[in-house]
Amino acid sequence: MNDCLKIIVVTTLLSAGTSALACTNLVAGKKATTDGSTLISYAADSHTLYGELVILPAADHKPGDKRVITEWDTGTVLGEIPEVAHTYNVVGNINEHQLTIAESTYGGREELCEHTAEDIMDYGSLIYVTLQRARTAREAIDVFVQLINDYGYCSEGESFSFGDPDEVWIMDLIGKGAKEKGAVWVAMRVPDDCIAGHANQSRIHRFPLNDKANCLYSDDVISFARKMGYFNGKDEEFDFSATYSPADFGTLRGCDARVWSYFNRFATGMDRYLPFINGKRDAEIMPLFVKPDCKIGVRDLQNMMRDHFEGTPFDMTVDPGAKTAYDVPYRWRPMEFVVDSVTYCMERAIATQQTGWVFVSQMRSWLPDEVGGVIWFGVDDANTAVFVPMYCCLTEAPRSYAPGTADLLTLNWDSAFWVNNWVANQAYARYSQMIGDIRRVQTAIEDEFEATQPIVEADALAALETADRAAAVTLLCNRSINAANGATARYRALGEYLLVKYLDGNIKKEKDGHFERNQAGLPVQPVFGGYSPMYYRVVAEGSGDRLKVVEPEK
Repeated sequence: MNDCLKIIVVTTLLSAGTSALACTNLVAGKKATTDGSTLISYAADSHTLYGELVILPAADHKPGDKRVITEWDTGTVLGEIPEVAHTYNVVGNINEHQLTIAESTYGGREELCEHTAEDIMDYGSLIYVTLQRARTAREAIDVFVQLINDYGYCSEGESFSFGDPDEVWIMDLIGKGAKEKGAVWVAMRVPDDCIAGHANQSRIHRFPLNDKANCLYSDDVISFARKMGYFNGKDEEFDFSATYSPADFGTLRGCDARVWSYFNRFATGMDRYLPFINGKRDAEIMPLFVKPDCKIGVRDLQNMMRDHFEGTPFDMTVDPGAKTAYDVPYRWRPMEFVVDSVTYCMERAIATQQTGWVFVSQMRSWLPDEVGGVIWFGVDDANTAVFVPMYCCLTEAPRSYAPGTADLLTLNWDSAFWVNNWVANQAYARYSQMIGDIRRVQTAIEDEFEATQPIVEADALAALETADRAAAVTLLCNRSINAANGATARYRALGEYLLVKYLDGNIKKEKDGHFERNQAGLPVQPVFGGYSPMYYRVVAEGSGDRLKVVEPEK
């Protein structure tokens, strides 16, 4: 392992800031999927992010028109740039040409995260401006670089996923600090038969210097590191991640572990990288991509986004924290705690409670763009969310996902985000008892979407074959809007059901699909759910004789 990689076990999981504990991207090349589509998933995780679907309509612009640049994280206006003659329709993180872009923040060296007032392109603006201007993954990389060169970069280190119907790329990028404009970066194409991912830690280590078909990088990615004193070896030994984002225990266990769990789910032999994940010096570095044992589909990736390390050494459902709380695989922040002067960490899984929205983007080369590009979109915690098909030709956000319906401080029962949070937050209190009821409804909805997708798309294709694009777009838009609003209504009914069934710590009995009543029409005696054996043991051992039942003396 490069000497730049210092494993500092005592460094906190919050060392890179709140944003560095945020998003997860998982990707798959077209020969690694069951139907030949390329796939990119994304969970937008933040404690202050409201889940909504933003639509940026296609538009023509006059010479002199400007595009306002607003920082995604804060809403601060940073400046403006000239518009291009035509911008594409954008639905969330996919555009009308099936181009998808997603991200995760890794922070990196603190001095490189500083910037001047002239630097105005933050990572969110890079994504959405590029989606409006690029058609393919490679073109998107070029647009990214041009925007940074022209207008400067003002965010921390970021990893980006770029996907089109034929290719998937991962880029690691970081600025040059307050004294120098621009950024250093490297982008690697994921082989078509492989899967890859990134989760708040730079994932590109060594890379080929002479393979432009599969690897692109800034001209000064190595020379800048030499100038800054970060690297003094041979060019072919250069390691981007170790140089610009030195790992510690937090970034390995809290970030790379999520990618490891994805690899471990679909490829054998991943135990060899556990020493690396656990911060062992000189351990074998986990690769950027691996070839899965079997091909994966959209539903596989959706379910992977619900992962809590089940069945692995990091399984969040089996440690004492879970067993004393209905097997709940969630841990409230902060991510570290101290007991008797010893520091401990909480696991950070792919699925987490503070998610704003989540998606799996499906891009298909053999279909017209209007049909081929679909972003399976959900809000709040991926584990309890429903993935709903939003086609890339969508021109209007469903009411339940629409910006302005509500926000993080304003509850609205028409908002899918708030309805899903109602369901999820009930489950956090009694997870092992409620999750089966949630899975039943969640799975039924997603099964229906999967079963009807070919039918809807066949109708859209038939309209396109008769050159009636407007009819095809209307059909697909109605499909997306009705699916979103219908799923939200069913989840509101689910929330009502959970409240009634599990009221006051009891579990009401059911019969023939209804809550059971006696002959007089009154509720029958409920089940007393109680607690887990470990909970009772912890209470017994911690209370001494205070709660012990003692028989009265005779």
